[in-house]
Amino acid sequence: MPNNYNNNRRRFLKSTAATAAGFTLLSGLASESLASSASSFPASEPDNQKNNLTAPAPARIRFSVIGINHGHIHSQIEAVSRGGGQLISFFAKEPDLAADFAKRYPQAKKARNQQEILEDKSIHLVLSAAIPDERAPLGIQVMHHGKDYMADKPGITTLAQLAEVKRVQAETKRIYSIMYSERFENRATVKAGELVKAGAIGKVIQTIGLGPHRMNSKSRPAWFFDKEKFGGIICDIASHQFDQYLYFTGTTQADIVAAQVGNVNHPQYPNFEDFGDVMLRGNGGTGYIRVDWFTPDGLKSWGDGRLTILGTEGFIEIRKNIDIAGRPGGNHLFLTNQQETQYIDCKDVPLPYGEQLVNDIVNRTETAMTQAHCFLATELALKAQKQAQPLKLT
Repeated sequence: MPNNYNNNRRRFLKSTAATAAGFTLLSGLASESLASSASSFPASEPDNQKNNLTAPAPARIRFSVIGINHGHIHSQIEAVSRGGGQLISFFAKEPDLAADFAKRYPQAKKARNQQEILEDKSIHLVLSAAIPDERAPLGIQVMHHGKDYMADKPGITTLAQLAEVKRVQAETKRIYSIMYSERFENRATVKAGELVKAGAIGKVIQTIGLGPHRMNSKSRPAWFFDKEKFGGIICDIASHQFDQYLYFTGTTQADIVAAQVGNVNHPQYPNFEDFGDVMLRGNGGTGYIRVDWFTPDGLKSWGDGRLTILGTEGFIEIRKNIDIAGRPGGNHLFLTNQQETQYIDCKDVPLPYGEQLVNDIVNRTETAMTQAHCFLATELALKAQKQAQPLKLT
């Protein structure tokens, strides 16, 4: 975030005074699915974006998919298609997953193996939602074959993987993007970025990111419960919160103050973690993160994801997926500053990530996300995971 927040704040206040009617408290959102963001959808739940798709832009790049072990692949495809990408082919080693994917995307050719895609010189970008510990090795191959890469989160599961990915990326100059969908694919979070950049709450001091999830254990694959495969709860779902912390505070250097993880209520899965939290501080602000697998069945969403952004002149709270006070749908934003408290309906806010990424692929730029930011968010998550103290409750 820029530091000239005082000037930005004055401009913001003028603009909001002129358009106050657009920010009036609304009694509810238009009918939509429980979470218009595809952030962190469990594979067993429907891709709720599919009822709110944006028409694909004219094709400017060709892309393929390798690895479809998580349902996030659908929001990845939607983002790139929205930005001007044309889906050409796919490969999945699991016959059942491949059959379902082919039915959903009949325009995509089923490759005989992943090498067929890697050696196709007409492909610019490869997307993957493979098993998490397989994503970085695949990305390294993709970059070595002269293509850009977008992984589902977590895009990297160990510090050793990170070091090798960074080395190959620097050598090849290819894009290694991680789909931090709680920011890129959540309209209220995109709107919060616009407000913070405009100076609506002054200089950001802290972010508090909460990422609760529902287990749905009966429909989960075996790798979901294996820490070696998913990297640990902080590495996995908290990667979103590290990304948002860096983005909203403008932090470029940070340290882990404290972290803890535990399996406090799922002894039947000894290699699983169901709770984790982190405190961190950096040169742009401080942060607190909590993630868990304790969303109860009584909630009409997979999780009550929240983000609070504290500034010197106010604060923003985002209810990403549901407002338990009663407004339908997701993408709820509350802004409180020195003038007033507003509720902002964000259901129609554009999602720029897909178009920005396609632009970056075409122009060799970094408008969607800098490579340094992408890697730092992952590095912090991995360090916090490694440093986390075990939590045991009696």
